[in-house]
Amino acid sequence: MLVDFNDLPETSRVWIYQANRSFTLEEQEEVENKVKEFIAQWTAHGADLKAGYEMKYKRFIIIGLDQGMNAATGCSIDASVRFILELEKEYNVDLMDKMNVSFKQGEFVAYKALADFKKMAKNRSVSPNTIVFNNLVTNIAEYRTNWEIPAKDSWHNRFLN
Repeated sequence: MLVDFNDLPETSRVWIYQANRSFTLEEQEEVENKVKEFIAQWTAHGADLKAGYEMKYKRFIIIGLDQGMNAATGCSIDASVRFILELEKEYNVDLMDKMNVSFKQGEFVAYKALADFKKMAKNRSVSPNTIVFNNLVTNIAEYRTNWEIPAKDSWHNRFLN
């Protein structure tokens, strides 16, 4: 059951998929329509799942699930992963690689392999105040307060010393 992302409770589980490139406006519109279709029919053992989504910075797909109504199961999570893999294939984009880092450079969002981010930190090309995206957040409350944060306040901090 598709609901507005902002209507989901703070305790709702989130999954964040970051693209290795920005989607074009046309692609973003298509992807949003596909995400809406997927969520509208997403179920756990036949029971509706109450979920919503956001797309941010033409690069991130954030799916939220109110587990108070019905919790995700192995099968429903597998279905969402298959859906994301289909998007990867269709749009020739990487959404599943967790070994990459997205961060803000001015008004732009940069995307680097973790090894390159480490080099940038060593060379002081990124600072403790560089805004990074902490895609390890697990619920909407964390997403709203701990997703876009200075590197010094995230797991990225280990590379800044």
